[in-house]
Amino acid sequence: MIDRPVGVALSALVAERDWAQFHTPENLAKSIAIEAGELLECFQWSADGDAAHVRDELADVLTYCFLLADRIGADPDQIVLDKLQRTRAKYPVEKSRGRSDKYDQL
Repeated sequence: MIDRPVGVALSALVAERDWAQFHTPENLAKSIAIEAGELLECFQWSADGDAAHVRDELADVLTYCFLLADRIGADPDQIVLDKLQRTRAKYPVEKSRGRSDKYDQL
């Protein structure tokens, strides 16, 4: 698991309950989508959302993201940094600053 406090805590929780057997990449990806829906539900009737509930649902999404990264052998920090590098190339500042257009429309 991820070598940081959150990774250690997640590993312990999963190991204590013998849940790793259920953590296939498919199941974890499904869980991310389900929890993301619950996060979105926080804003269903109000653009503000209850801050405590939003944090709880966001924690659930992040938890499953960390577990999936671990399961597929990916370092979360590195995959985000790699993606940022590709995004910077697709969206150069001089063309994309202040715009929401997709890269092929810039």
